[in-house]
This record gives sequence, structure tokens and C-alpha cells, in this order.
Amino acid sequence: MKLLVRNIARSITEEELEALFAPFGEVTECTLVIDSVTGGSKGFGFVVMPGPGNGKAAMKSLNASEIAGQVIRVKRAEEK
Repeated sequence: MKLLVRNIARSITEEELEALFAPFGEVTECTLVIDSVTGGSKGFGFVVMPGPGNGKAAMKSLNASEIAGQVIRVKRAEEK
């Protein structure tokens, strides 16, 4: 299950984001979207978890939680 994580503090690293989701199951991919001009985080990213149950549990527990002073939003990523 691919999750979209929004409103991430720009100081958060991919490793920290992955560690946030790890208690809910295996994280196969974790990517922050990087601004090509500044090289800094755009404040959102994607997390991929192989099991839909794990992804749903992470989404339910982490959505609207405060991480590094920001209230993050977690939802299922829409396929293009």
C-alpha cells in the first residue's frame, strides 16, 4: 500500500520518516519529495508498505498526529 504523507516538517529525513512507520510493519520504500531548486524537502513524501493491513494501521494511527511540531496527514496515495 502506497501512502501519501503531507505536512511533514522540512527538517525530517527519509530515515526518520521510515522509522515513524516501521512499528506498523515493513517499509519497502520511503521517499521525501525534494525541491530541485533549493535541494530541501517540499514537506511531503511517500511510504510504501507491502501489506494493506499494515498501511491501514499506520494511516489510522499516524494521521493527524504531531511530529516535529507539525500535524501530519496520512492517506492512501492515488495511482496516476
